[in-house]
Amino acid sequence: MIYSGKKAVVLGLGHSGEAAALLLHEEGAKVTVCESGDSASQRAKSDALAAHGIRVILGAAADADPGAYDIAILSPGIDPAVPLVRNVISKNIPIIGELELAFEECSCPTVAITGTNGKTTTTGLTTAMLQSCGVRTMSSGNIGLPFATAVRSSHELDVMVLEVSSFQLETIRSFHPQVAVWLNLSPNHLDRYPGMQEYRAAKLRIFENQTASDIAVVNAASDLPPLEAARKITFSASRSDADFTLRGTQISFRGHPVLDQARTKLRGIHNAENLMAALAIGRALEVEFEIMAGAVAAYSPPAHRCEFVRDLDGVRWINDSKATNLDAMEMAIRSQDRPIVLIAGGKDKGFEFDAIAPLVRKRVRAAILIGEMKDRIAESWSGVDCHKAATLEEAVREAQKLAEAGDAVLLSPGTSSFDMFRNYGERGNLFKSCTNQLTS
Repeated sequence: MIYSGKKAVVLGLGHSGEAAALLLHEEGAKVTVCESGDSASQRAKSDALAAHGIRVILGAAADADPGAYDIAILSPGIDPAVPLVRNVISKNIPIIGELELAFEECSCPTVAITGTNGKTTTTGLTTAMLQSCGVRTMSSGNIGLPFATAVRSSHELDVMVLEVSSFQLETIRSFHPQVAVWLNLSPNHLDRYPGMQEYRAAKLRIFENQTASDIAVVNAASDLPPLEAARKITFSASRSDADFTLRGTQISFRGHPVLDQARTKLRGIHNAENLMAALAIGRALEVEFEIMAGAVAAYSPPAHRCEFVRDLDGVRWINDSKATNLDAMEMAIRSQDRPIVLIAGGKDKGFEFDAIAPLVRKRVRAAILIGEMKDRIAESWSGVDCHKAATLEEAVREAQKLAEAGDAVLLSPGTSSFDMFRNYGERGNLFKSCTNQLTS
């Protein structure tokens, strides 16, 4: 009961903020939530928290809250530069994140997985694999269920599997995963960070508190600084000097075959590395390879990541709404074995689409562009047959007109959805709904 009797302020009323407020309240803290917005859904959440005795301040009053607090909990989606946070900083109130708060209450070891791409797939895959192998575990964090909610069950678990983002890692203090996993790094969130160096530095904090008794699972192709504390297990689909390697569809550990990727439902080089990372986590937890291989072969990947939707008139429709950066888009394009009609675009996150233009020219027959970025993408993709659509529904109709038998229509936006949708899931679900309504 670290915060019993303390005054705590939670900044932000999203899922993480709501979970943090309830956890602090259960600990006996005097909790206030400050939220700059004042929507109908936020007022409904405010009423629900008020029923627990939690004070909520909405709108402009939250940005200028004069209260003095012992601790502040920052929700990961909130930029530290906004007035809501600057107000707290000006009063020298210590700030941690929901990840740190929940970790302080966690009763079991943790596995933490970060990377620009593959976090959700690897977290879900690892959790399902370990559960099938008899390990008591669950997943939480950036994957959907807040860690501050899941931590109530930690005393019943052997290990907690966490998906962690750079935003969550910004505010750690003692967060210490027994197994820390680095999948990859590519440009993303440059609307939040000044540059790649700052984005990389935030993610590298996952290793900050590890000791010699811990394990770092690392993509051997990543250019990381020396990790002197933790023991390393490396993986790579492109290098032969890693612990886990790929040859054809065969994944090997230090030269010994352990899994044929063709036996699984996960395809592509990116998924080979996700499988390697999961197997490396199992190895770190001393699970037998033979048992893990059977478990991952039975695993079905999550929605919105190169998800097959349907075949219609010889055209394959693929939902990759989870591709919210260029690296994910590149992986999706490379994983297709057909000419592509690509639906791309969305929120302006501060990076350009120029880098992927050569691959698009080579592999994409036509592109339909949506969202804030559609005009800039069209400019940077000279030589590509680009069309623009005002809505995703319009884009799907246009894709059907352009696609020929033997093509794949691929929704792989390359950026986030917040200019048009609440999240990538809503975007992907609408794409699937529109696609399934099409007729020959």
